[in-house]
Amino acid sequence: QVQLVESGGGLVQPGGSLRLSCAASRSIFSIYARDWYRQAPGKQRELVAASTSGGSTNYADSVKGRFTISRDNAKNTMYLQMNSLNPEDTAVYYCHAHHTFDNINYAYWGQGTQVTVSS
Repeated sequence: QVQLVESGGGLVQPGGSLRLSCAASRSIFSIYARDWYRQAPGKQRELVAASTSGGSTNYADSVKGRFTISRDNAKNTMYLQMNSLNPEDTAVYYCHAHHTFDNINYAYWGQGTQVTVSS
């Protein structure tokens, strides 16, 4: 079992930046694919940023050019750098790591961290 613990959320003004962190209880990020999702009130959870185990990345159109997904294998931590934040980015953000081994899917979620963009 793997625990993912998120941190870094909070209140920020429009145009500001935040960096979310997601620390894993074991060293998995070198082989697991990694994603960040978000869920705003009354809306479905949506994929914001994704990275394969090899490091290829993909972003939702709404955050492209503003958000960056990354990892530090030595710290067992993945990150989401968020710049030029706007009120539409307000949501609970979740990290997600997943991997398929011997036809068994392994998937883990963080507990979520609130990001509020408001003046």
